[in-house]
Amino acid sequence: MSTQLIDWRLIDTVLIDMDGTLLDLHFDNYFWQEYLPARYAEIKRLDPQQAKRRLNLQMRSIQGTLNWYSTDYWSHTLDLDVIELKREVSHKIATRPYCEAFLDALQYAGKELVMVTNAHQDSLALKMEMTGIAGKFDCLISVHEFNLPKENRDCWKEVHLRHPLNRKRTLLIDDNLKALQSALDYGIGQVLAIYQPDSKAPHLDVKHFPAIVSFEEIMPISG
Repeated sequence: MSTQLIDWRLIDTVLIDMDGTLLDLHFDNYFWQEYLPARYAEIKRLDPQQAKRRLNLQMRSIQGTLNWYSTDYWSHTLDLDVIELKREVSHKIATRPYCEAFLDALQYAGKELVMVTNAHQDSLALKMEMTGIAGKFDCLISVHEFNLPKENRDCWKEVHLRHPLNRKRTLLIDDNLKALQSALDYGIGQVLAIYQPDSKAPHLDVKHFPAIVSFEEIMPISG
């Protein structure tokens, strides 16, 4: 794919998602689909398949809402400390290929870097602790601060208020296609999807959105 996918001369601000974009989504998929159901069954003395079905039903009922991402919600609903369970397997948290080199290159190129994530604040804190990339950003925003998921175009208005930007000269990189569309609806100038958010899963159908496999494809070139 051509490095001209992004003309960096036209970009001042880069909004970047966390899970599935900067970080390998495999951790989250493994935790929610395998580890949490197993530990839930173990702690509550449930049949493993029954526990998994119960969790899947609850997840489907709140998909697309902020509760889906909220560790507070899940801790209360399951009567478990979900963030501590995440810590049990936090060694699996990993950045995607060329993540840190890409962030460094954007910093060197003078771009403003803002992380915008649907993840709850305590999940964000854990992942920044494990990866050490927080210092590469001008701003870290969890949308739980204002109770609007990125799928809602009004979310981007709140992001704009917290970090002033020129919408037309802003790029959003995200694996969430509904978030990309809502950003376009708000007036964000360019968006970019991710083909393979989970390194252990197949490539996604990104619809009509431009997309990359690796940040290496869009690395700003100095000089």
